[in-house]
Order: sequence, then structure tokens, then C-alpha cells
Amino acid sequence: MYTFDSRIRYTEINHYKGTLDPSSIINYFQDCSTFQSEDLNLGRSYLEMKKRIWLLASWNLQILRQATLGEYITIGTWPYAFKGFYGYRNFIMKDKEKNVIAIADSIWVYMDVDNKCPLRVPKDNGGYVLEPAYPMEYKDRKIAIPDNLQSHLSFPVIKSNIDSYHHVNNGQYVKMAEEFLPDNYIVTHMRVEYKTQALLGDIIYPKVSFRNNKYYIILDSEEGKPYAVIEFDGYRKDKE
Repeated sequence: MYTFDSRIRYTEINHYKGTLDPSSIINYFQDCSTFQSEDLNLGRSYLEMKKRIWLLASWNLQILRQATLGEYITIGTWPYAFKGFYGYRNFIMKDKEKNVIAIADSIWVYMDVDNKCPLRVPKDNGGYVLEPAYPMEYKDRKIAIPDNLQSHLSFPVIKSNIDSYHHVNNGQYVKMAEEFLPDNYIVTHMRVEYKTQALLGDIIYPKVSFRNNKYYIILDSEEGKPYAVIEFDGYRKDKE
């Protein structure tokens, strides 16, 4: 397992709840995998030279305990399988007592940048060493979109949403979706299915549904094709 240590910052917490939002956890996780790739010399420069890219297809996040301001944490990651053009990677977050506070499964697609098509992962697993999958609840990456969707005001993709690959960063979709959650809603599980890449200047058309205590946020394109589908599961917390 590759790990790095950190401390939860004031700028990372939700100030209505006082805890890390899923988007902040996702940012820690994607930073961790980026650090591992860079330390293995398999990072951005290497991929640019090979004209390859790893695109995220889905997240399955489970939050076991809400993390708060100032906590010392350890973030870890490792790949556990490669099948065809898919890569499968676990993530974990622990507190200073080594208690697990968040875990995630993620699915990635290995792509040819020039042809914009998936490629079979090399026989050497792209340079990564596999480790056993974490014993968590694994879920289908496909999220069924409910019928009772309510449309909200559209908004444009701005510069701060864009990453080094010139499209909306995966964590930014989650942050956009969090805007539609009530202030007292505590997320315990989240799934994200990424469908199409949004670019600078694209217009996002959000649609929201609440069913069985779950919020579904669909971030649509103007043509009605989703960029991302996000499912939040959790509970409402009364003010103390």
C-alpha cells in the first residue's frame, strides 16, 4: 500500500457540518494515487510521453466516520486488478489511532490520447504491483437514473473546475453535486458514474431526485446526455 500523512485543514471542511465532504475525501484519494504514480515514475510526464491517460469511470465511497477539523490522517491506495482496459483501485483513510474512517473502490479506463479509445492494460500491469482487494461492499458502477427528476438552474464550467487534462476534474463533479444536498444531510455512502467529459465553457444542467433517503444528482449536457451521475446515501441530522 502506498500512503501519505496529512491533517484536515480549515479549507477542506463543510462549515455547516464541520466535517469533510465526500468531495474533500475524493481529493485526498486522487492526490494519493497521483503521488504513487509520480513516485513510481508513472505519472503525468510518463503518460504524456506514452500518449496514454487513466480516466476515472466510477467511485464507490463508504464513510465510516465523519472526519473533523485538525485530525491527523493517513491516506492509502493500491491497485487490486487489471482486466482488459480497466484498472481497479482501492483507497483508505485512517485516523491517528489507525481506525479506518473512509474506504473506496474505483474503476479506471486506460486510454489512447490520440485515438481517444480504450487500450488493453500492458501485461506488466502498467508498472503497478497488485495487492488484495479491500473487504468492503462492492457495488455496480452503473447507477439507475430515477424518473422523478427536478431540473435546476444551469451553470457553466469555469476554469477552477478544469484539471491538467483540460476537462472537469472528477472531484469537481462531486463538489457540484454537493450543492444540492440539504445542510443537515450526512453522507455515509456515495457512488459516482462518469459518462462524458465536460470542458471549459460547457453548460451543466443539474437534475435532482430524492428517493428512499438517497439523493440522485444528474449533471446533464445541453443535449440531455449526463456528464456524471451521483448517488448520495445518508441521513438527516437534527441540530444539536
